[in-house]
Amino acid sequence: MDLPGIALRFALFVDLLLLVGIAGYAGWRHPVARLPWIVAMLAIVGMLLSAAGLVVLAAGMAGTAIGDVDRTTLEMVVTATAVGRSWVVRIVALCVAVALAARPRLAALAGAVALATLAWGGHGAMDEGVIGRVHLVADIVHLFAAALWIGVLALLCALLVRLPDPSRIARTHRLASGFAGLGTVLVVAIVASGIVNAWLLVGGFGGLTGTLYGRLLLVKLMLFAAMLCLAALNRFRLTPALALPTGDPASAWRGLRASVAVETGCGIAILALVAWLGTLAPPVAGL
Repeated sequence: MDLPGIALRFALFVDLLLLVGIAGYAGWRHPVARLPWIVAMLAIVGMLLSAAGLVVLAAGMAGTAIGDVDRTTLEMVVTATAVGRSWVVRIVALCVAVALAARPRLAALAGAVALATLAWGGHGAMDEGVIGRVHLVADIVHLFAAALWIGVLALLCALLVRLPDPSRIARTHRLASGFAGLGTVLVVAIVASGIVNAWLLVGGFGGLTGTLYGRLLLVKLMLFAAMLCLAALNRFRLTPALALPTGDPASAWRGLRASVAVETGCGIAILALVAWLGTLAPPVAGL
């Protein structure tokens, strides 16, 4: 198991998903204090993680220790491989995001370009022709939809971690209820793109149960199902309870806080699995 590579992939996934999700949703729908600072910090961290990831990638391709990677090897990876060229695009996009941090909508678009480049470092880049393009598009759609979901969860966590007061309860209700319609679209996008990816990478039910990749994917699906159940609970019961004039908003707040915490934990676990899955050969590779 490539623990350094998995850890870096996981951290980069979390960072870029938060960048796009927070800047995108907060910039369009839910203004947040200190948003430019948050956007700039996430973009800078993304650049640092990308730089570390390039060194780890170069070491793996050259078959050397991380400390033995030289400039020539790095230049070869950057100029002669698709993942290296996508790395350059990512760094440029993150620099643009930092420069546009005061304009979160534009920074979110730059972050989206950076996030999309991760598809070239995954299994979506292994296919060619029409299938390859379909695979890359499915990966990018998956990433964009996940980013908005994770971003809204982060915004909810930032509100729910504090003690409730009437103003904060009202803001939380607006955020959670305002996300409901978009959340349905995101679920459809995640499921549709996930089906495409599973078809291209697993190939059949045998690949799900007979390989480590398939078993990890099944765990990911179970965690996603748990997130869906919690999201439905939030949307149809806990969020409306915050606004009931005759209800107990403090009790509803505690329930929503617990539900969002578990949903966020499931999301983090899924991202860790995605980082691990990216280092494994998919079942179709053995066909």
